[in-house]
Amino acid sequence: ANFRSSMLPMESAAIVRNLLRVHNVTTAWHILEDELSLPLEGSKLDSSRSQDRLVHRANALSSIASRHFFEGEARAGVHACNTLAAMGPILGEAKVTGERLGLPWPRILQGAARCQTLLRNETLSVDVETTEGPVDEIKKTHVPCNIVYSVLNAMINLPSESDSRAYERLSNALVRRVVFVTGAVGMDGCPPADRGEAAFVGRSNVGKSSLVNMVTNRKSLAYTSKRPGKTQQFNFFAVNDKPELERQIRYGDDIPGEKDADSFYIVDLPGFGYAKVPDKQRLEWAAFMGEYISTRPNLRVLFHLVDSRHGPTEEDELIMRQVSQSLPDYARYVIVLTKGDKNVKGPNNKFTGKVTDQVLDRLRDSMSEHLPVHHDVPVVLTSAESKLGRDEMWRYLCRAATF
Repeated sequence: ANFRSSMLPMESAAIVRNLLRVHNVTTAWHILEDELSLPLEGSKLDSSRSQDRLVHRANALSSIASRHFFEGEARAGVHACNTLAAMGPILGEAKVTGERLGLPWPRILQGAARCQTLLRNETLSVDVETTEGPVDEIKKTHVPCNIVYSVLNAMINLPSESDSRAYERLSNALVRRVVFVTGAVGMDGCPPADRGEAAFVGRSNVGKSSLVNMVTNRKSLAYTSKRPGKTQQFNFFAVNDKPELERQIRYGDDIPGEKDADSFYIVDLPGFGYAKVPDKQRLEWAAFMGEYISTRPNLRVLFHLVDSRHGPTEEDELIMRQVSQSLPDYARYVIVLTKGDKNVKGPNNKFTGKVTDQVLDRLRDSMSEHLPVHHDVPVVLTSAESKLGRDEMWRYLCRAATF
């Protein structure tokens, strides 16, 4: 094809979409890399011309990703999402906002979820031969255990609006079934370490159960109570295990089937601060937690929840010290500030929240004192009420699923 350098980015993006409709994917990719290529090194990225080109390139890539997913071409769709995610730094430098990008995340997620369902049911194969587009690059693309994670990676890396529809669809695609498996009071009571694990720890009344429910888009996955200290054991929840596992656990029926490839455990650890239990039991919990985080081989992320209204307490600092002494390198430690909406005065819109400078200073001081590698510890501000931070939570939660 003969591509004209005078074409406007909007026109080139429209041509890409029309080519996809007639299944001419190879030419669509050629136009993308020719007329909608990234600005040359040294270009003024925040100029209106560069921004326009980047916006339409991102939208053309989203169309390509959707097309591949809806056509059942998983590896090609993942490659398109990876190419989209790689634009993140340059879009940030160009000061392009999520509102201006306006990417159709719900549509892309719908296609990826549908494609993943076909893969899971073995109606499709991820190794189907690719004959269109950048074939050699697509063949080298790694396909995650759930291709929806490739869309999540793009969403996290690109400027995006906080679209509740998109994140509801995301959560439903990544968390299809959740079953309470067991409550453990010692290492011998933990389930087999046959999948990745994400653990949530924090003092009582920090909002741990509400946050777990928010992230998984469930109303009652973890029990929430107005009486602090309700969680008095290590509660293990199996995510995406085999269908009807709950019936097997409850009634002892022998249910055939296997867990899904993206199955993982969520572990709700007891809070110690307000728990009305004897000191002996509190010490036993602390000893169990130390043993758990140091020896559990499948633990991939430990979320430490801290109340954003008050900052770290003495108990939080004990947890920090324990983490610095015991947590293996293969597990990621993440500090999560909860109840961020409580710091916002007036009507609270969705995805809002903040933390005071005083609390941030206290947190920095505690991290500096008790965490030798505190500069590498991510801090995520969340609110179960306003849904703030669930995208960032999934950035780390996916480590358990991709174990």
